[in-house]
Order: sequence, then structure tokens, then C-alpha cells
Amino acid sequence: MALPPNVAAADFNAALAAWRAAIGADWVFTSDEDVALYRDAYSPLYGEPDERVASGAVAPSTVEQVQAVVRIANQYRIPLYAISTGRNLAYGGSAPVHSGSVVLDLKRLNRVLEVNERNAYALVEPGVSYFDLYEHVTKSGLDVWIDPPDPGWGSVIGNALDGGGGWTASPFRDHFGSHCGMEVVLANGEIVRTGMGAVPGAKSWQHNKWGYGPWVDGLFRQGNMGVVTKMGFYLMPRPEAYVSATVQVFREADIVPLLDTLNLLENQHVVNGSTSLFGGRIDAAAPAGAPAWSVLVPIYGPEKVIRAQLEYAREKFAKIPGAKFIEGELLRTPLSDEALKRVRLVNFGIPNLSTFGMLGRSVGNPEPAGGHIGFSPIIPRTGEALLEYLRFYREYLPKVSGGSNLGIIGPVYMTNWERSLVAMIMFPIGRDKARNAQMRKAFREFVALAAERGWAEYRAPAIFQDLVSDTYSYNNHALRRLRETIKDAVDPNGILSPGRYGVWPKHLRKT
Repeated sequence: MALPPNVAAADFNAALAAWRAAIGADWVFTSDEDVALYRDAYSPLYGEPDERVASGAVAPSTVEQVQAVVRIANQYRIPLYAISTGRNLAYGGSAPVHSGSVVLDLKRLNRVLEVNERNAYALVEPGVSYFDLYEHVTKSGLDVWIDPPDPGWGSVIGNALDGGGGWTASPFRDHFGSHCGMEVVLANGEIVRTGMGAVPGAKSWQHNKWGYGPWVDGLFRQGNMGVVTKMGFYLMPRPEAYVSATVQVFREADIVPLLDTLNLLENQHVVNGSTSLFGGRIDAAAPAGAPAWSVLVPIYGPEKVIRAQLEYAREKFAKIPGAKFIEGELLRTPLSDEALKRVRLVNFGIPNLSTFGMLGRSVGNPEPAGGHIGFSPIIPRTGEALLEYLRFYREYLPKVSGGSNLGIIGPVYMTNWERSLVAMIMFPIGRDKARNAQMRKAFREFVALAAERGWAEYRAPAIFQDLVSDTYSYNNHALRRLRETIKDAVDPNGILSPGRYGVWPKHLRKT
């Protein structure tokens, strides 16, 4: 049994005994076999001395047990690393940022506490997956949709707290942005409810997220200021219908008017679905007659309304010389069994695991590495910015990868959030240590090169969170220093998820 860093064996044993008394011996894990389950299966450091690993794990089943676990950790100065279900693949999984931490596994807090169809919201615990919530909604016959990410097996709360996004209509696909109200256990074991939930007997906790006074919910997004044990989310009322079109343009420079038009339509909420943008070949040469760029234009709503919206979109895109507007099928909901077989399920609020096929074995990829990590910079959603990024990628990919692209996939353009573009590059990760080292080097170089151009990531794998945090350096890292000041105030012993997203407690900052 490994010891947490800077914790004496006697103190760790005392804490383990106290945890066993508080939550049951069966839910305190210290054997090598049990702790190995909390490794990051796709760690870029897998099997190496610097791999992030846990020293143990505890799995409480109630909020009161979470309070007890945290208080005991605070007493003995033992670092905890809170996870919801531990399925944050490509970003660290269930492994702690600070190696040797004890994983606080919240999977047993798995109740769907409420789903309100009339006002379209849900209140859930961290162990509730998208599959769980979908099953609850479906079995209850409720006329609301959830917004699943790819894949849908992870925690609804965990995905939102890590900054994940989905694929249905705006604003629901911004998972943190669509939350409303939290319950949080602080480092001293105290419970706080945010927004309207701070009113005893609140009647509008999931109706109004702001409440009264400074809004604190953001402290817990990609943060380590507390342990979220309940969280509310707005749900999407089932739309009557869905229609889409594909717009193609045939010159690379046409991406400028294409994105300007798309942005106008999205900002007017004429187009409200998550768009998919394709194009920007790495070799800068498209086959004759092939589009340089294509974009999916999805619209959800009442059938009469979305038909008019689609026609309005057609008129706007027609102003781009040479643009081709291909109208797609109009689908009415609920979808028929036949329609379900040919649609992308996440676009209709149905979680699934099909995304794992993207990097799986195929004709084009006969020996897949096994997993990937994502470099995900946010760039302005303009054609000029996208072309600049594409030129950057074309220039630096061979330099960063040593003349070979190493199986790197990208860029993949995502529009889960309004008004910005995620230009993701995926780095394959496996068990080949030399290849993983090349990937780590390439990742670090891309982070630095992008930061020089004013681009930074919105999310990062655990081992690179300090690296990315360093790129947010305006005014001598003023934002990080503010976060550290808050961290020291709410978690003076630094026990909650030290190092998560670059926020370290005082006693670990220099090391």
C-alpha cells in the first residue's frame, strides 16, 4: 500500500480506520488490485515513474458520508481527488492530478432526484450517467430531451464541471452553462447550496441560477474549491421536428463568408443545432470538384417554424458566390424505429458509445494506438482566424512530429459553444513508451506555439493542466493568483484535488 505524499503511515492508517467506520470497510480501497482500477488507462505516462496514480480510494454513498470523508481527510492532511464516475477519458480518467492522492469516488451517489417536465429541468447526483438520466426520462414517459456528449457513459455532473459539451440545440449543449443550482461540500465538511438553493425550503432552486449576491458556481467548474454532490440542469423540451441542410463552398477563402453567414444565423437563433464543419485539408489540395468546406445547418423546433427558418438560411447562404445548399430530410419526433437506425443519436438526445469507433480498428487504421488525448484550443469563429490556424497546423505539424504526423488526427472543428470554435487535434496514446514520449513532446510544443498566437485550450489532460494554466499569464498570472487566494481561504489545508487545472494549495506551489 502506497502512502499519500507527506503523510506518515500512522496518520494514514488512522484515517483509513476512520473512513471504514464512517462509510463501511467494503468501500475503502487500498489493495494494489483495487487501486489499479483508478489508473488512467490512456495516460501518456502509462507505466512510467511520473504516471499519476492514487494511493487509495473511498466511495461514500450519501452526502453525510462525503462530509465525514472530507473532515477526516482535513484532520490528517490527506489529499483527496474527487471524481464523479471516473470516465473522463482523454483528460485523465479517474487518476489524480497530484500523484498519491486518495480518490473520492462519488459513483454511489447515483440518484436522479427530480425530473420536472413542466419546467424542463433535472436535479441529479454525481454518480448519475447520461444513460441513467435518459433511462429515467424514457421510463417516466417525460417529454423532454437530455443533451449527451460523446460518449454518454460518463457523469452528467462530471461532464459539466469539466467543461464538456453536447450536440442538441443551444443553450442546452453547453453543459455547465445550462446548469442551475449546486450543492457543495467544502473542505471543512460544511454544505453550501448555491443560487436560490441558499434559501431554506427554496421553491425555485432549479428555476433561477443567479440567486442573490456574487455568483460562486464558477469556482467549482474545473476547480477544487469543493465537492459537488447535487446539481440542477435545464432540459430541452422535445422539439416537434428537426431539419438540416449542408452548405458547400469550393474555394478555401470561401470559409470567410461561410462562417460569417453561419454566425449571423446562430446569433439570431435561426440555426440552433450544433453545427459540424468539415474541410481545410492538411495538404491544401482538394480533389477536383470537391468542396473546400462544408457545414451542417441543423434546426430544431415546430415544423412550420423550422421550415421558414430553413428557407431564410437558404437565402442567406445563396449570397455566397458558388455556394451549394443541399436540403436534408425533415424528421418528426419521436423518431420512428427506422429513422433511429440512420441518424446520429446524440443529436436527438440519445446517449451511446459509437464515438469509440472513431479511433478503433478500421481499414484506414488497422493498428490503433488504443486511446487519444486532445489539444483543444479556442479560436475566434471567423474565417480569417480559421485559415490562420490551418496555415499554422500545416506548417508546424511536420516540424513538431519530426517529419511524420505520428498518426495525429486533426484539426476537428467543433461548435458546441456559441460564438467560438474549438480546433481540436487528437494525439494517439498507447503503451509504447517511446511513441508516448513523442506525443507528449508534440503536445507541449503545440501548446506553446498556439499560446504565442493568442490561442489557448479550454480543457486539458491531467498531466498538462499546469502547462496550459501557464498560458493564461496576463499581468503576471493574475487570474491564477486570484484563484490561489480563494483556494487558501476555502481549503487552507489544501486537501481537495490539489493541482486540478493548475490551482495548487500553498504548501505545494513551489514543488
